[in-house]
Amino acid sequence: MTSQTSWRLTIGQYLDDFESVIGRSINIVLCFFIFLSSGIFVAQTYTLPPNISDILSYVDYAILGLFTIEYCLRLICAEAPLKFLFSIAAIIDLLAIAPLFFGFFDARFLRLFRWFRLLRLIRFFRLEISILNVKAEDTIILSRIVLTLFTIIFIYSGLIYQVEHNVNPYIFKNFLDALYFAIVTMTTVGFGDQIPISYAGKFVTLMMILTGIAVIPWQLGDLVRQFIKSTSQREIDCGKCGLAFHDQDAQFCKRCGTILEQDS
Repeated sequence: MTSQTSWRLTIGQYLDDFESVIGRSINIVLCFFIFLSSGIFVAQTYTLPPNISDILSYVDYAILGLFTIEYCLRLICAEAPLKFLFSIAAIIDLLAIAPLFFGFFDARFLRLFRWFRLLRLIRFFRLEISILNVKAEDTIILSRIVLTLFTIIFIYSGLIYQVEHNVNPYIFKNFLDALYFAIVTMTTVGFGDQIPISYAGKFVTLMMILTGIAVIPWQLGDLVRQFIKSTSQREIDCGKCGLAFHDQDAQFCKRCGTILEQDS
């Protein structure tokens, strides 16, 4: 094995490793910057002093640069680069750094694409489970549902704000107004006190409704099915990953494959 191959394997392993100290630390830092950049987007929907706004913009560009370096490292270290490019995780990563390529031509691209950056949290779902030491499978599913809904609502709130704020500033004044509209729309409550007037806003609203109809019942259905399934399981901790519940006749952990210690 050459030294070049060795360092590629080492870096690639740490980027996808949620168990070792180094790998977990790297991914915790990346998660922190995802949340920080999302917080910056929200803050910039409000009126801020010019110096504060400039600082936040510089920090956002620095985070964008960091994510671009990470994407390049993942591509270089991938065993099959072409397969990596067309994977769901890689496409999401590319959306996160899209402003680097489109922002110089049209600022609207920068403002629209950056809201997709929160989608990158899906890649780190296993890290959150590891940090929180979640063991029960129904809790894992509930955590996934909460993360999925939070991500979808955040992105739609950002998109509807971005496409409506300039043409409808009295209705969509800031992120909170957009968040209120997204939740009311996705839950199909539809009070009618906020109405998009642009074609882009109407399209985003249509996508919100369809997502609310499709995703929320589907996710809740998974949770109900898991609760029903849990009644036929027994509690036995996996010595490696800590998963607490397994099927009655299980001999191996269904998460990591470790042999389970049977009760005497």
